[in-house]
Amino acid sequence: MAELESGDLAGFLPYQLSVTSNAVSSLIAERYRKRFALKIPEWRVMAVLGDAGGAGGGMTQRALTAATLMDKVAVNRAVKVLEDRGLIARLPNPGDGRSHHLALTDEGRAIHAEVMPLARATEADLLAELEPAQREALRGLLASLRARATALAQHS
Repeated sequence: MAELESGDLAGFLPYQLSVTSNAVSSLIAERYRKRFALKIPEWRVMAVLGDAGGAGGGMTQRALTAATLMDKVAVNRAVKVLEDRGLIARLPNPGDGRSHHLALTDEGRAIHAEVMPLARATEADLLAELEPAQREALRGLLASLRARATALAQHS
């Protein structure tokens, strides 16, 4: 990759994505922190477990790390905080006695159910200035970039 010219950082796509992600995460973090005392890694773990949870199967910590796209240390810390708060629990893993599944507790599911409307409202606030076609285009472009980045990472 060619080096960036001085002043080109603001137009560099990875930089734009990172700064945008940080701005959105900061907005969400503040809303979640005020109402639920959750930091972004903790909420991300809860969101993935909530999506995966349904009838109580849960996920291994390794699968959770992959699904959240966070590093192991961040997932470990978030899991510890959530366990200490009684929002997630460790369950036996019927497929592997050496590991366990993590799943939301009843209290964790209740908070997840409260947070999702707040998450959707925040998403609506963020997208309010875009036309419906722009929203769909944005989602499609982000999905394409994510797929391409994943493909490139697998071949490097």
